[in-house]
Amino acid sequence: MARVIVDCAIYKDGHRTDGPDDLSDALDQARASGAFLWIGLHEPTEEEFALVTSEFGLHPLAVEDALTAHQRPKLEVYDDSLFMVLKPLEYDDATATVTSGELMVFVGDAFVVTVRHGEGSALAEVRHRLEKDPELLRKGPASVLYVISDTVVDHYVEIASELQVDLEELESSVFSPNVSDSGNTASTIYTFKRQALEFRRATGPLMDPMNRLTSSGVPFVAESIRPFFRDVADHLTRSNEQGESLDRLLSDILAAHLTQVGVRQNDDMRKISAWAAMAAAPTMVAGIYGMNFEHMPELHQTWGYPAVMTLMAGIVTFLYVFFKRRGWL
Repeated sequence: MARVIVDCAIYKDGHRTDGPDDLSDALDQARASGAFLWIGLHEPTEEEFALVTSEFGLHPLAVEDALTAHQRPKLEVYDDSLFMVLKPLEYDDATATVTSGELMVFVGDAFVVTVRHGEGSALAEVRHRLEKDPELLRKGPASVLYVISDTVVDHYVEIASELQVDLEELESSVFSPNVSDSGNTASTIYTFKRQALEFRRATGPLMDPMNRLTSSGVPFVAESIRPFFRDVADHLTRSNEQGESLDRLLSDILAAHLTQVGVRQNDDMRKISAWAAMAAAPTMVAGIYGMNFEHMPELHQTWGYPAVMTLMAGIVTFLYVFFKRRGWL
């Protein structure tokens, strides 16, 4: 069990004390002293999580979700606890990729259990931030849920800003007159669109849980902590708007790029058609005079050959000037 326990502490009157080595009576100790217990776990197995499940009375459906991961952001209310799923995001600027982890939070009357999957959702920073604010800690286990949510959502805002910068660079490259490799450009746009989709998968479904936490009727969330969740909901709304804006802009950029490709192809076809027409005229004349009939105009005239060559040159020149004026060449 020690392998998966990242941190364990009891918080009383806004201050931290180290958690007990034996979890069997930790919750009773916390309740008796008016404190609460916070246990952080990283990718536990079913056997390793069994003790926590039995001691804290966690609902088996929530436990199953916490162990298997791959959940959408959500909030579920059970008799003895709340169960919330968040998807922390990380953005690699070097590869322009968004990766998501998963963070499950159980909140009860005197305990918080966090289960994280992936490397992008470490909570050490969250603990340090919370432990520096005793007044907030005194609001109980819901304060932990607030700080976790606030940290995750604030990171969404940062990632959205980074994606916006990269999108502006992509837009400049797409509309650059020097861009000619349409295949790679379209692939880049689609790849970026997948990153925007990954972002929206994390932020979009979280809006409903945040709205529920700001309203009355959710157990284990006191009235005094609800304004803090409203602040998180405001930041999340901005993140969702940025995500939707990114998606719309990417769709517009892709449509504009495909239009550019179509215009470029039409221009190429006009040029090919013009050159083909200029090649066809002398080919036709040469074909006629290559049929070797005996009685043909100018066939036996000394000026016949230069006249035909002049005719072919004149036709080609006329077609060239005509197509040039039309903008085909």
